[in-house]
Amino acid sequence: MHFTSEQRFDDGVLEREFTLGEIPGILWTPGSVSAPAPLILLGHPPLGLRRMYPRLVARARHAAADGFATATIELPGSGDRPRWPAVEQARADLRRAMEAGEPVGDEIVDALVLPLVDKAVPEWQAALDALLTLPDIGGPVAYSGGVISIGVRLAVVEPRISAAVLFAGSFVPRSMFEEARQVTIPLHVLLQWDDEGNDRQAALDLFDAFGSKEKSLHANMGGHTGVPQFAGDAAAQFFTRHLK
Repeated sequence: MHFTSEQRFDDGVLEREFTLGEIPGILWTPGSVSAPAPLILLGHPPLGLRRMYPRLVARARHAAADGFATATIELPGSGDRPRWPAVEQARADLRRAMEAGEPVGDEIVDALVLPLVDKAVPEWQAALDALLTLPDIGGPVAYSGGVISIGVRLAVVEPRISAAVLFAGSFVPRSMFEEARQVTIPLHVLLQWDDEGNDRQAALDLFDAFGSKEKSLHANMGGHTGVPQFAGDAAAQFFTRHLK
């Protein structure tokens, strides 16, 4: 891990950009915590860190106010990382189906999501290896955000993740439902009821499949980006319960 820049905000939060091999990322640490801080990994859609930055930094500063460090990495094929022709073709097929009002078939969903999960999850684990060597980062560790299938896979294969807030706002391959049954950590799932890009019934079925003894579904009216502030506050309370 190589830090490439840093800035400190007026609330004391330190933002450091880094690279991990070819992977760009950002780490935010609270300014007022003396002991190593618990860590939340911030998931996001594959739209590029620069495009997602305003929402990511807002989430990071909110978490820092509760004493948590946060970090994120650029997903494969996004931002300044090399293009991924197969996934770009799947995205084009998805757009074409949605614009035509056609059902989004399993082949499109699998081609869009499964390669991303297979490549991104080991990268998240490598980032976690590096982050946990830093003196101001401790445990426990949580995951927050989407792509929800990445969160599901991480919850299954990464024992250092002890809780997760999952955003039900992306298509889910059928094979992920079997993986969901293996998830046992506490879960807090956010669902926008009128999400224009999400299969609501699939999101409900996925929640039902999760094997966790502690899981809660928080559904709110509105579209994909209309998550109300109080829903974010409830997610923050979830992390306070499980990371402190």
